[in-house]
Amino acid sequence: MKINNDLKEYIEKNIFPMYSKNEPAHNIEHIKYVINRSFKFADTIPNINYDMVYTIAAYHDIGHYIDPKRHEIISGEIMSKDENLKRFFQNEELKIIKEAIEDHRASSDHEPRSIYGKIVSTADRNNTVEACLRRSYTYGKKLEPNSSDEELFERAYKHLKMKFGENGYAKFFFKDEEYENFLKEIRELLENKNLFIETQKTYINELKKRKEL
Repeated sequence: MKINNDLKEYIEKNIFPMYSKNEPAHNIEHIKYVINRSFKFADTIPNINYDMVYTIAAYHDIGHYIDPKRHEIISGEIMSKDENLKRFFQNEELKIIKEAIEDHRASSDHEPRSIYGKIVSTADRNNTVEACLRRSYTYGKKLEPNSSDEELFERAYKHLKMKFGENGYAKFFFKDEEYENFLKEIRELLENKNLFIETQKTYINELKKRKEL
């Protein structure tokens, strides 16, 4: 795997800093997580373009602070208006990058249009219960800042049940043992609403105590 050094430098200097505008669930640490996971899945695909994989993962949540509910569309638009990327990609490649960003959202009503979309969509999923508990809380706090913690825990339970429950909408396009173990754990936790809420409450309070939230 080799990434164009000039592309990497441009994105690290100009794109990564923009993630400071996002709430914690979609900050630069999340982006780096998605980049690393994307490379893992890309390694299983012959003749994959790693520059494209890197760019898709790097831009996929860049518009989240503008409108979380349309962030995949906004992020695709921001990427497509970035004239600097024309130094690194052909028009057809930029089209695929934009579509992959638009298609990454778990709740999308259609399957990603390319293998690149499937890579970033899969890489974007949580693969630990702790990350899931934290992100669902911080994301809820961003959307509903006036809600109490109890209301946010209730919201998180309903959201995660729809997303990761037995018939949840989160799709996964690559076999991954880490994710399969996570899915088993989160589904067991979601079977008992009171246990889920108590578990999230304990975890969030511990993060607050350590000043990590």
